[in-house]
Amino acid sequence: MDVKSAKNYVFWLFCQFELITCSYLMEPWEKVLFYSFNMGMVGMLLYTTYACLAAHAGTALQLLWHCLGTQPDSAASVVK
Repeated sequence: MDVKSAKNYVFWLFCQFELITCSYLMEPWEKVLFYSFNMGMVGMLLYTTYACLAAHAGTALQLLWHCLGTQPDSAASVVK
């Protein structure tokens, strides 16, 4: 895939996005507000996913270990 083809594909995707959201009917200032809001929401979603993914994964692993009846190495007690 060459650069011109990729550029045309991205332009085609953007045109499809405008058709689906009917944003091609908006005035320029409405498009700025609409796209700013959407980009802000996507940004917050990505940040939340990045910030919370580790905590949720750790909790899920602890639940899995508890359900399997095993303990993680850090929580296992040493018996001598």
